[in-house]
Amino acid sequence: MKANKKKIFIACDTTSVVKVKKIIKNSKNQKLTIGYKFGLEFLNSKNGRNFIKNLKNKIIFLDTKLNDIPNTMKSAINALKDLRPNYLSVHISSGLDGLKAVKKVSKKIKIIGVTTLTSMDNKNLREIGYNKSTKNLVIHQAKLAKKASLDALVCSAHEVKHVKKFFKKEIITPGITLNNKKNDQKRITSPYHAFNKYKSDWLVIGRSLTKGNIRKNLNNLIFQIKEK
Repeated sequence: MKANKKKIFIACDTTSVVKVKKIIKNSKNQKLTIGYKFGLEFLNSKNGRNFIKNLKNKIIFLDTKLNDIPNTMKSAINALKDLRPNYLSVHISSGLDGLKAVKKVSKKIKIIGVTTLTSMDNKNLREIGYNKSTKNLVIHQAKLAKKASLDALVCSAHEVKHVKKFFKKEIITPGITLNNKKNDQKRITSPYHAFNKYKSDWLVIGRSLTKGNIRKNLNNLIFQIKEK
């Protein structure tokens, strides 16, 4: 993996193995480091788990977003090890004990701490009982991720500069759009700004790449992220 290559996780948000095969086939690229993110939608589909198990020579991110009692989270990690993921996500809001339990059994799997979802803003946080602002909550969560020795962190681009003061490992940024469409995201940014202004290490991009002509969308992405 060349250090100067921009790194992208393509979100395979579907239940269709055929669609995922198409995404993988059409996203082969020498200019980017590309991994594939599989969430609960694909992982829980009829043939999804078996497909991931047989996927070779790819960077695999299982976006499980585990959020449960420590023993259940630890057991879930052990149950997923046969898929040989490179990365696996857990909610930092599951608590320090749960994060430490997961890290203890993760071995070669890099554990990603999910901060506050990019679909949420200050109003949404108040609705579920949080008094902190989005920024302050994400900073607090980043400090917990550091205490638990997690390997990576998920946060929106807008919080990257704040969490980098406390968390020095990989920062993964969702809420990326190539066309300014928010869809169900609220804290969004462009790929150019995420890499060159906010300094994210990885971007997670789904619909902007996977809808329509994937190769054309990927070329558009490469054009957009060039430093100007």
